[in-house]
Amino acid sequence: MPATERHLLLRHRDFRRLWLSSTTGRTGASVSAVALPLTALTLLDASALQVSVLTAAAWLPWLLIGLVAGAWVDRMARRPVMLVCGAVSFLSVLSIPVAAWLGVLSYGQLLGTSLLTGTAAVFFQTAYGVLLPRLVEGPDRARANSALHASEEAGKLAGYSGGGALVALLGPAGAMLVEAWTFAVSFLAVLGLRHRERPEPVAPQDRRLVREIREGLAFTFRDGFIRAFVLTGAAANLGLMAFQSIQVVFLTREAGIDSALLGVLLGLGGLGGIAGAFTARRLGARLGTARAVYLLTLGTPCLALLIPLASGSPLGTGLYVLGYTSVVFSVVAENTITATFKQDYVPPALYGRVSTASAFVNYGTIPLGALLGGALGEWLGLRPAMWITVALVPASALFLLMSPMRRLRDLPTAPAVPAAAQPLSTASFESRSSVSSSAGR
Repeated sequence: MPATERHLLLRHRDFRRLWLSSTTGRTGASVSAVALPLTALTLLDASALQVSVLTAAAWLPWLLIGLVAGAWVDRMARRPVMLVCGAVSFLSVLSIPVAAWLGVLSYGQLLGTSLLTGTAAVFFQTAYGVLLPRLVEGPDRARANSALHASEEAGKLAGYSGGGALVALLGPAGAMLVEAWTFAVSFLAVLGLRHRERPEPVAPQDRRLVREIREGLAFTFRDGFIRAFVLTGAAANLGLMAFQSIQVVFLTREAGIDSALLGVLLGLGGLGGIAGAFTARRLGARLGTARAVYLLTLGTPCLALLIPLASGSPLGTGLYVLGYTSVVFSVVAENTITATFKQDYVPPALYGRVSTASAFVNYGTIPLGALLGGALGEWLGLRPAMWITVALVPASALFLLMSPMRRLRDLPTAPAVPAAAQPLSTASFESRSSVSSSAGR
């Protein structure tokens, strides 16, 4: 981690605790991505479709309550929200190893745990996103975001790699116990925050969730740039989750890879993510931010087509690692560039609602993708399903080809025409005003 990020961690106590909470939570979620499917496969003999349903259940809350979560969190103190979410995640995950050791574990309990932790994640991430800029001000925000993204990717690497090793050493239930304690550490880190806030008073006439949600949706879908990114993200998440929902089953049952090596292979994707986080800014500066986004959405993700070639041989394993690492690198680097673009481009008064509207659309396709992957795996077989689903990832960039971004070297820093002045009924992917191709960030 660069010296500036280390310095921020050393001198800012509350950010240090928020960083610890985020990193341990991300590590625990990555352990779960390996341990929960293996728990269903080994202890309950679940099918590929049942495993994909577990993944879908974790993301379904974004589709059900994603739009209103932001408005609710804006009216509450964020720290208590995060504490409740941490406690719910800890207790629900802890119930799995306890039930397994008592011999009463069922698929219904795994499904319920996925739903509970997914719901907690919606509120935790929303509250976390609102709290961070209140803890860190000015130029430290960019350094804070850089530190968080890099550490979260390192947490993913540790979680995936450690998840496979933990399953091999402790069994699936034992690995879930370790995951539960990562949520406990995350809870304690939030508990130690000194920052206190009071929810801002909201006048009765402003308590109109429907109106507020519509304002966020209106800007999101009227603006050609934001709309293109949202639709691209939704399509990409559909493909990503479709193949990831059957990835563990594919690698263990079709490619013949054991659980210990499985965790290592998934963890190597985290290296790609760390590289993407640190490369994104340089790539945007060299190529231009708009051109870099095209490379990262339409170019390097094509290597995902190597993933279905995975096998137990050194060559098959190497092809999988190259394909999967390239996908993770592309996703993290593109997210880093577009996150900065949105922070500059979206009006501050609308940012929370636009973020929630974007998350609703982007994350809403994740449970659909998980179900799609499981269904294709059941109907066509695991390897044909992997071929189809990984092809969806680079295909998602077609939305960007229909956007005004295709004429630019760099992404703009502000809307050329206020969103309120753009009629929704006549909006198209093309921006109605010219934007300089040399627009900086």
